[in-house]
Amino acid sequence: MPLYNPPLDDIRFILHDVLNAGSLSELSGYADFSADLMDQILEEGGRICAEILFPLNRSGDEEGCHFNNGEVTTPAGFKEAYETFAKGGWCGLSSDPAYGGMGMPVMLNTAMQEMICSANMSFGMYPGLSQGAYEALHQFGTDEQKKTYLPKLIQGIWSGTMCLTEPHCGTDLGLIKTKADPRGDGSFSVTGTKIFISAGEHDLTENIIHLVLARLPNAPEGVKGISLFVVPKFIPNAQGNPGPRNGLACGAIEHKMGIKASSTCVMNFDGAQGWLVGEENKGLKAMFTMMNAARLGVAMQGLGIAEVSYQNALNYAKERLQMRALDGTKYPGKPADPIIVHPDVRRMLLTGKSIIEASRALAYWTGMNLDIAHKHPDPAVREEADDLVALLTPIVKAFQTDMGTMIAGLAIQTYGGHGYIREHGVEQYMRDAKIAEIYEGTNGIQALDLVGRKMSVGYGRLLRRFFHPVQKFIQEHQEDTALQEFIFPLAKSFAKLQQATASIAQKSLKDPNEAGAAATDYLRQFALVALAFMWCRIVKTAQEKLSTQPGNEDFYATKMDTARFYMERVLPEADSRFKMVMAGAKTLMALKEEAF
Repeated sequence: MPLYNPPLDDIRFILHDVLNAGSLSELSGYADFSADLMDQILEEGGRICAEILFPLNRSGDEEGCHFNNGEVTTPAGFKEAYETFAKGGWCGLSSDPAYGGMGMPVMLNTAMQEMICSANMSFGMYPGLSQGAYEALHQFGTDEQKKTYLPKLIQGIWSGTMCLTEPHCGTDLGLIKTKADPRGDGSFSVTGTKIFISAGEHDLTENIIHLVLARLPNAPEGVKGISLFVVPKFIPNAQGNPGPRNGLACGAIEHKMGIKASSTCVMNFDGAQGWLVGEENKGLKAMFTMMNAARLGVAMQGLGIAEVSYQNALNYAKERLQMRALDGTKYPGKPADPIIVHPDVRRMLLTGKSIIEASRALAYWTGMNLDIAHKHPDPAVREEADDLVALLTPIVKAFQTDMGTMIAGLAIQTYGGHGYIREHGVEQYMRDAKIAEIYEGTNGIQALDLVGRKMSVGYGRLLRRFFHPVQKFIQEHQEDTALQEFIFPLAKSFAKLQQATASIAQKSLKDPNEAGAAATDYLRQFALVALAFMWCRIVKTAQEKLSTQPGNEDFYATKMDTARFYMERVLPEADSRFKMVMAGAKTLMALKEEAF
């Protein structure tokens, strides 16, 4: 049977020591936030994940959701677990206290999302989608909409969705056909079909609030003519409680490869009553508020799956006896040595471990900058943080979800044949992980966003938000003998990243296909360098702790050993990605379509 233990020591190390999360208490609204409070929340959150959510992960996968005459029932135990989760305030951990939220930093919520996704990714979809709906309504909703919907979303009594995709369009939202006609009373009649709607229908909450993209009459063509509407399953009455059933229904649920306990719905809107959110024809801007929040959440799905996959692979490698170590017997009292003694098994485990720990630091750093972007008193500092988040979001979404699938695959490989069968449970992680590479914008789209949008903003302004701190770190520590074995690989890979950036910018001016051809390899190169930067920060912190806080030497020494592995065995991939970027678009575009 699979296992999961929340990695609280590693999480606390990144938050407290590497990122100094306690400094967020200096921001407006976070005065009560402290290291002790953070630890209490993480401890309780980890307990909820390990004791309540994780035991339902496998049974939820095996049972799946049930669809009957438009109604969806979640697997056994999910409703009770959700009630416990909601009553604990976890749906509103980082939400506005003015509407009943706990008002904790986004960074802390990011850490909680990791543990939820490790424990039960399907379960995490339900409150995760509600968080996106909350973000859109909080930023763009009217005062009346906020008063009506936000407290219920925060309490978890109501849940939310985002309804974008239609049968004929996914990424190209300019093609949507769902329409919204004025009803003459300030509301609109929404008609159309949306597909792949996560948590579109279920039995966990008393109401479901759909955020729907649709077109007003005579709206401009393409994305400039899209508006956003809030369309509740039950129309709230004067007291703010669910009233009459709205004109919408779930037409079917999808039968999926993974996340089977998450209801993925076809939603039919047939003259459903909805209300405009934000400005007419500006719906895409509001929807991207949901999308950006969701993309960081999806990144945590990749990290969460990677962590639980690694934990199970490590446990199996310590227990499974096969052959003797190549350099001599290690466990003479046993009929064979555990497979963790074998170099290739250690390669798989260390690959996962080294990527997970640096990815955790990168994701939490992104969450911390979200807090700074929202709360810092200096507008210039807010802008810098917002720029960095905009740059890093497609990188962490794409890379961490790619790695979630890869590390789940390494876990299966570590188990061998036992990993491929259902008995041990790790095959579920690979099935669950794959969707994170696809939804909220496929990873190819994330790469195009990076090279096509983020790279060009302000003549490279967003890139400088990352490049400058890395360059500064290298310059400040290049003479530090204790750090040189880590700084030099970072410096070399960073120089090539800068070279690749300049090459893409120059070549794409003449041929847009150059940017498209380089996009995926460039994003991977960028991510690998970003993780190297995180490892340098981790090592620097570990070295400081070793000299000032004796007593936990093994923990900090392990960080440095893992960093060495990353620099020598994982970071070199950035060189090959650099070569692919520099190869250009010629060989990709040369083959005629009929020759494929």
